[in-house]
Amino acid sequence: MTTKGIVTLSGEAELVRRAGALFDGVRQEFLCAAGEPSTWSAAAASTRREPVPGLVVRKLYGPGVFRAPGGPELLDRLDEAGAEVRISPAPPAHEAIVVDRRLAVLAAPRSVTGEPRTYSVVQEPDVVAGVRALFETAWETSTDLATYRRRPFPRLGDAERAVLRSLAAGHTDEAASRRLGVSLRTYRRRVAALMAALGARSRFQAGLRAREILGRRSDA
Repeated sequence: MTTKGIVTLSGEAELVRRAGALFDGVRQEFLCAAGEPSTWSAAAASTRREPVPGLVVRKLYGPGVFRAPGGPELLDRLDEAGAEVRISPAPPAHEAIVVDRRLAVLAAPRSVTGEPRTYSVVQEPDVVAGVRALFETAWETSTDLATYRRRPFPRLGDAERAVLRSLAAGHTDEAASRRLGVSLRTYRRRVAALMAALGARSRFQAGLRAREILGRRSDA
């Protein structure tokens, strides 16, 4: 389907066939936001391998990349290749690629019925600028890969681990306090202490951090 400045493609194969040459033509800036490594895997495999002098490559991933198959290995390869990599507190709201401020590719949500994923290739200048601005906002609030990997996990006791599981599951305070057999005040006090230990500024951030810790620590 084609509208003014926008072409919608069905499936990664068509994306590579129709837009691969546009990716190969990158000269100045390649920005990529993905919730999981597989989103742009075919497109990445189809692009050139030779380095382009002065090219800025920025890759933004959600914390789930560490648990995804091949995710840690992908991060290592990107780091070794000199790409700038950051980890956002949550999966990027929009999975997108922006090339040289002239082209953007937006990935639609995955179909629950198994239909091929669609991708919108956009060359309308105002839309491309808007997508790039969204990327920059997410980039500025994210953590670079090296710092993220060095960030220590807090040492947790049984009570803290129980609160951690409740936050990760999204339980209300009332439900969580009943499940743990403590008063609402006690539960909220433990949540506040755990948020401080996690460096979380909100319950939402704490829940995301809790899921990350539970996914990366078998003793959590």
